[in-house]
Amino acid sequence: MFFKQSRIPLYIIAALLFGLKTYIIYRFMFSIKLDNPMQEFILMINPFISAFLIFAISVWFKNQSRQMKFLRYTILTGTIIVYFNLVFYRSFTDFLTIPQLFQASNMGDLGSSIFTLTEFYDILFFADVVIIWYLSKKMPSIMAVSYPRRGKVFALAMSLMLLAGNFLLAEMERPQLFTRAFDREYLVKNIGLFNYHVYDIAVHSKVKTQRVFADGNDLPEIEEFTQTQVNSDSNAELFGIAEDKNVIFINVESMQSFLINNEVNGKEVTPFMNSLVEDDSTYYFENFYHQTQQGKTSDSEFITENSLYPSSRGAVFFTHAQNEYHAMPEIIKEEGYTSSVFHANNKSFWNRDQMYDSLGFDHFYGEDAYEVNEGNSVGWGLKDKPFFEQSIKYLQSQEEPFYSKFITLTHHFPFELDEEDRSIDPYDSNSNTLNNFFPTARYTDESLEEFFSKLKQAGLYEDSIIVMMGDHNGISENHNKAMAQYLDKDEITPYDFTQLQRVPFFIHIPGHDKGKVMSKVSGQIDIKPTILHMLGIETDNNMLFGEDLFIKDRKGYIALRNGDFISEEYVSAGGVCYDRESGDPVEEDSNNALVQPERDDPCTPTKEKVEKELGYSDNIIYSDLFRFVDFVEDNETEN
Repeated sequence: MFFKQSRIPLYIIAALLFGLKTYIIYRFMFSIKLDNPMQEFILMINPFISAFLIFAISVWFKNQSRQMKFLRYTILTGTIIVYFNLVFYRSFTDFLTIPQLFQASNMGDLGSSIFTLTEFYDILFFADVVIIWYLSKKMPSIMAVSYPRRGKVFALAMSLMLLAGNFLLAEMERPQLFTRAFDREYLVKNIGLFNYHVYDIAVHSKVKTQRVFADGNDLPEIEEFTQTQVNSDSNAELFGIAEDKNVIFINVESMQSFLINNEVNGKEVTPFMNSLVEDDSTYYFENFYHQTQQGKTSDSEFITENSLYPSSRGAVFFTHAQNEYHAMPEIIKEEGYTSSVFHANNKSFWNRDQMYDSLGFDHFYGEDAYEVNEGNSVGWGLKDKPFFEQSIKYLQSQEEPFYSKFITLTHHFPFELDEEDRSIDPYDSNSNTLNNFFPTARYTDESLEEFFSKLKQAGLYEDSIIVMMGDHNGISENHNKAMAQYLDKDEITPYDFTQLQRVPFFIHIPGHDKGKVMSKVSGQIDIKPTILHMLGIETDNNMLFGEDLFIKDRKGYIALRNGDFISEEYVSAGGVCYDRESGDPVEEDSNNALVQPERDDPCTPTKEKVEKELGYSDNIIYSDLFRFVDFVEDNETEN
């Protein structure tokens, strides 16, 4: 037999098989962008280097049985880690982080969502596990090694030298890789999945330690930044227009702006929202971007209520639910408002039951408040139409004025919908996810129209302003080919994908006849100051990173959580600076000289501001800095 004749140590075989499998997944399962041959080379070698480093540990076991056992369970554990990342990536085009492991309680609610992310050929990714398991059991005496001490030291030294070489190449290819690591893809591409996880553990430990040693000394610098760089003008156009009115806020699950005024199979996808765009009582923001990261819907809630950025790793709802915040429900309570959230899902999902207390919400109407059965639920739970219908009685019972938030469910991955609820047929492409995206969007649009009618019937419409926002994108980069087909493009570039992060945002003010389409660049970070100003509440000392959408002198850019941004002139995406209007990469300066990356790139000045802004927001969250601030006293002093 080959293995008997060759006497290749099992740890070498394991490293080669595992490294090859990992590279195949990197190259063909993950959508990692490679810009040059050096990136291709680094991506190819790093899985083998990581595998050799890990499996070479086995040579330090003197006992043959323990050596074989270590190899068996190490390759199984490594394969599970790679596979979990693959399944996660198929949904979110991202990699797992340590904080997300603390979100394991969510897994029980994912149900069919996870099942749709597995493929029949996934079993092949465990082939190397079977091979190593077999060889370690059947041929332990041939596969094991018994090196002298210097041989063990040589194996370790060789592993570390290869790792150092990998890091050196990575730093040459991507300077300041570890200090500017907003984008996990860059880390995985340059140092490999397992080294990325080690780095993630180190960052997580640092973050946990950061709160313990925080003392509030960073607050003056952050406060100065928010006061000088972020405009908080109480003379905004709509300041006080909604004073003492109810605020009804609707988080519209996975709704993206490319659906607005668009068709599929010759039919409008969102006819009701299309009508709102033309409504004189509505302000529609056509260049409004979601700014969520791994926390998705919970991130959108966090940004909306706090005007802070979400964490780049995991969901703040899980990792920092016990922090002190100065959120919108807490602020408006001082003005006589009650607050509530309506969401027909488990109260522990995304740790909402704890986080809502920290944000200052008075009531949470979760799954237990609704009659949910097989006939009125699909996918993630209660359909949107019965959800709004059953919510009206609770809304009517609330003391006015109130701030109430609704979170829809039906238009959620994997976008399931019963045949009788479909008003339009699915799209026809190679992506079932995109195909089914359109019928569920139409269903949710119809449910919103019905909700508006029910508000009128209940006598709540005239005394309320209604805000609707898409919470995050529903179509990931894994469906770019099908999306290019729908949008009639040759391909989806990083610029195009960034533009697809636009989500609908409406402010509907009954009886107001000055509504219009707003084209300025804006995002979820701007919602808190906008709503507070509409209610006549000043925000000068609240340390917000967003600005009122109706002020004239805005900072002019919206930061995305991965460090990219959109400004009035440029879009920074995937390491490329694009002209926002044309979508073309910016290659020449005003003198027609070739732009030199990192120095003459017109995106660089704004990128530096974005990194500073994200860093300040992270510092507030990770150090729990608001526990050192008495916002009530500060506002009274200011007044």
